[in-house]
Amino acid sequence: MEQIIFDSENGEQIPFFVIEETTINEVHYLLVSDEDPDAVDSEGEASILKCVSTDGEEETYEFVEDDAEWDAVLSVFKELVDDLDLED
Repeated sequence: MEQIIFDSENGEQIPFFVIEETTINEVHYLLVSDEDPDAVDSEGEASILKCVSTDGEEETYEFVEDDAEWDAVLSVFKELVDDLDLED
């Protein structure tokens, strides 16, 4: 499973595991977890990141915080990832 490092606004580096990715209306989204979902007894927290800019090969992501956007994107991820327990 691919792991990415997210640089927070306060400079902290947070590792995430990429569970799935999709593009909706030309916006790239990542479904990520703070724990490896393939690990036994994994109960990691899932988050959705969206690409807000691209500079060459580097993409900048931010957390999806809008409830309507979260619900819409989560419903797509639920269809793509049927073996995970994703809660709203």
